[in-house]
Amino acid sequence: MTNTDTGEAAVVAGVDGSESALRAVRWAAHEAVRRGAPLRLVHVCYLVPVRHPRQVAPPPEYRDALLGQGRHWLIEAEEAARHAEPGLVVSTDLREGVTSEVLVRESRTARLVVLGSRGLGGFAAMLLGSVSVALTAHGHCPVVVVRSVPDGGTAPETGPVLVGVDGSELSQAAVAFAFEAAAARGVPLVALHTWFDVDVSGAWAVFPATIDWDYLQKQAEQALTESMAPWRAKFPDVEVREVVERERPERALLRHGAGASLIVVGSRGRGAFTGLGLGSVSQAVLHHAGCPVVVARTEKG
Repeated sequence: MTNTDTGEAAVVAGVDGSESALRAVRWAAHEAVRRGAPLRLVHVCYLVPVRHPRQVAPPPEYRDALLGQGRHWLIEAEEAARHAEPGLVVSTDLREGVTSEVLVRESRTARLVVLGSRGLGGFAAMLLGSVSVALTAHGHCPVVVVRSVPDGGTAPETGPVLVGVDGSELSQAAVAFAFEAAAARGVPLVALHTWFDVDVSGAWAVFPATIDWDYLQKQAEQALTESMAPWRAKFPDVEVREVVERERPERALLRHGAGASLIVVGSRGRGAFTGLGLGSVSQAVLHHAGCPVVVARTEKG
């Protein structure tokens, strides 16, 4: 089922009937307006095979019930989107298949894909659902996971955009997305770089006392300033705060992400192997951040 399809590259939001997905739909509606793009709501029905002594097709009633439930959830999500942004162009799409596979294909033509952190099938102890994990690891466009705030509230809309910068090619995609997001929201951008990506707790004694930590700090600060210069020139109205710390990147991102409206990370950092879908830093932030997280994936990433 598809309606009001404009054919224009859209912001795509996954719908599964959960409160987490509705929260993501409302976020996606606001983001679509900021980008001047339509919003497309996608629900995927997975028809689990019914097994008898030999495998047979599911009975028609089973399929009809799932599709009917999917239509209901799409209507509910469309109402939530239109309530959040009354003038927004919204289309709905009811599909059959495996949710992660369908949404990965959708990401090839979408501006970005927006998901809730957990769906109806999520276990209480799981911090991130399987579809979110799959999309952030294998999507072809930026993927946003809209996390719930621990106290049940919402992340601040006016907080800064925080981006992790590590000097890699893929982190440049994150920087580009972050500047565009900060400009669209009219909020500051915090560019965070860490230069000690090793857990050395309890092991400082083995490091030579002759290391000039101040010199390394200044070198890292200079490198970040130089890498930000072209972006400052391109986005002169964005207030930029540069932060350089001797810390593990995931710890620094989560600490500085308190109060942020958005955290932007690359799909992988400098230590990435080509075959890996998502880096450890991105995974840690996705699982533990208290605000929406963007994995700025590209076709290369």
